[in-house]
Amino acid sequence: MIPIHTYKGRRVAVFGLGRTGIAAGKALEAGGAEVSSWDDSETARANAEAAGIHLDDLNRRDWGDIAALVLSPGIPLTHPKPHRMVELAKSVGAPVIGDIELFAQTIAELPERRRPKIIGVTGTNGKSTTSALIGHILRETGRNAIVAGNIGDAILAQDPPRPGSYYVLELSSYQIDLTQSLECDVAVLLNISPDHLDRHGGFDGYFAAKKRLFEMQNTQGVAIIGIDDDETNGFYSTLRQRRREDQIVPISAGRVFARGVYALGDRVYDALDSASHPLVDLSGAQALPGRHNAQNVAAALAAVRMLGIGGRAAADAIASFGGLPHRQEIVANEGGVRFVNDSKATNAEAALQAINCYNDIFWIAGGRAKEDGLEALEPALHRIRKAYLIGEAQDLFADELDGKVSWQKCGDLAKAIIAAREDTQGVPGAVVLLSPAAASFDQFKSFEDRGDAFSRLVHENGAASMAAGGAG
Repeated sequence: MIPIHTYKGRRVAVFGLGRTGIAAGKALEAGGAEVSSWDDSETARANAEAAGIHLDDLNRRDWGDIAALVLSPGIPLTHPKPHRMVELAKSVGAPVIGDIELFAQTIAELPERRRPKIIGVTGTNGKSTTSALIGHILRETGRNAIVAGNIGDAILAQDPPRPGSYYVLELSSYQIDLTQSLECDVAVLLNISPDHLDRHGGFDGYFAAKKRLFEMQNTQGVAIIGIDDDETNGFYSTLRQRRREDQIVPISAGRVFARGVYALGDRVYDALDSASHPLVDLSGAQALPGRHNAQNVAAALAAVRMLGIGGRAAADAIASFGGLPHRQEIVANEGGVRFVNDSKATNAEAALQAINCYNDIFWIAGGRAKEDGLEALEPALHRIRKAYLIGEAQDLFADELDGKVSWQKCGDLAKAIIAAREDTQGVPGAVVLLSPAAASFDQFKSFEDRGDAFSRLVHENGAASMAAGGAG
């Protein structure tokens, strides 16, 4: 745990008792704060009490002594409208912050020589893989690296910072919204496409949240920017006018430039110190398929190179990276038919990255639809043999796909897997791909829960099919 001493002797409200809220409450108490913790969910309150959190109903107490509100990232801050807890905090002049801001304040209190290095990774897609890959390279090259934030355990549940350590933070727009003072030594923006628009009041608000990660950097901070999107390319051009050349590094999965890191096909090129040269060969990297992962590798390579790690050592570490669960994770291979869990693809842009990696796809999609639907998938629909639609979005997705792709409404994941398995018989090289292009919250607790269910059902149904075949 990282004790938070900033609010020692003062009362702090913590609202939202998931993993980050529980960790924040404990860290504040360890640092001497008086903590009032609450969640409107009875289940969340029970879990928090079991974890040792003392509850205090923030709906009923006087807020006059509240010094700050620590808000769970998933609770509305400004849009569609501020949560009532946010309004209560504003009424008494208490700042509304998140656990990342508590971490930032703690780092800022340390003497310069004792501060760890901070690497922040944001963007619409690829954050988790890039963050995990940076952490993997750092560990493989002998560094003490902690990967946290929007991935893994809460940041405040980690070991206290010590000199020479590295914190790699995956940061969502929600988390950045609640952060005011995080100074990243290296900040990474991978890409941007419309997402979470209701939470930010539109695309401009969403992009503004991402850009704030760079506005918080000090004069020595390095910015790594993916330039394959028009919006991020424009932001890169803006930063070039404000920063020295050695403080900003472009990355790309297809564009060549004089200085930076870029990928062409399966090769990733380092053009940071001298003439461009190929450094990483992704042709055999099963955990990193597709153009989007080439961009992720370029970003991770640029980040660690700017932290002083040699190119060859970084390339060797990348070669041993095993990938992440729920990101194009091969969970079974039955007679040449691969079952791929890409449950993390909660929007069409993310699903497009996976679909572009395969042919003869039997695609399982659906859940709680995002605003932009499936429009982004139009260029890749020819790769899909048939779609199996589930969840709240199945009617909407059927309308969007009608006349373009053969589809079947299945309702739930188990029925979709059974139908897809039957249809792939006699199709060698087929891929049953769960890449939902939708959120999971209609039928599952999280994308991880959905991906775990997919893996379990694939194996259960596969075993049942083999037993039935053997009995016949």
